[in-house]
Amino acid sequence: MSALQNPFLTPERYLEIERAAEFKSEYYAGQMFAMAGASRAHNLIVANAVGEIRSRLKSTPCETYPSDMRVLVSAAGLYTYPDISAACGEPEFLDSTVDVLLNPVVIVEVLSDSTEAYDRGAKFARYQWLASLKEYVLVSQNAPQVETYLRQTGGTWLYSRVNGPDVELRLQTLSCRLPLSELYDRVTFASNGTGTIETRTTEAGEHS
Repeated sequence: MSALQNPFLTPERYLEIERAAEFKSEYYAGQMFAMAGASRAHNLIVANAVGEIRSRLKSTPCETYPSDMRVLVSAAGLYTYPDISAACGEPEFLDSTVDVLLNPVVIVEVLSDSTEAYDRGAKFARYQWLASLKEYVLVSQNAPQVETYLRQTGGTWLYSRVNGPDVELRLQTLSCRLPLSELYDRVTFASNGTGTIETRTTEAGEHS
């Protein structure tokens, strides 16, 4: 992402501009940040994940949204477009336009070289201001690997990593399992490793 050279914008002015724009921009600290295009692998993974998750949520009170759904982290002053977000129960929206979600329980980001540091660092720290958020998922597009952070009591997150084409990703918040073979359908890598699973508890990152 790159900052657009604009004077300080209020959130209301950002939404007015963004809702009329042809291309997506995020908003933070009074500035708009243009979003870069995504690779073929990135788009395939997002499409696969949305389809797989949606098929498993049909009989549940949860629903999933692709990257056109904005999420507002009001405490951090962030309007953003997660690759995938999910809400359970009654979804809450900013206004009657219903294009800004307030209460996601799961957020999924597909990592890219240009955004990985942000997704792991400052963006995750800002997402943690969402009281509704229970699970944060980072999906590699360079290898069959998915990392999850599951919110625990006391300000910690349970970290899990699954690696390899023959393992399953367990989304505990949504009570569903996704085979990585389906998540990475039609995506090719330089090499494929054997399946591994890792879990550990980590302190929540500082809010920024």
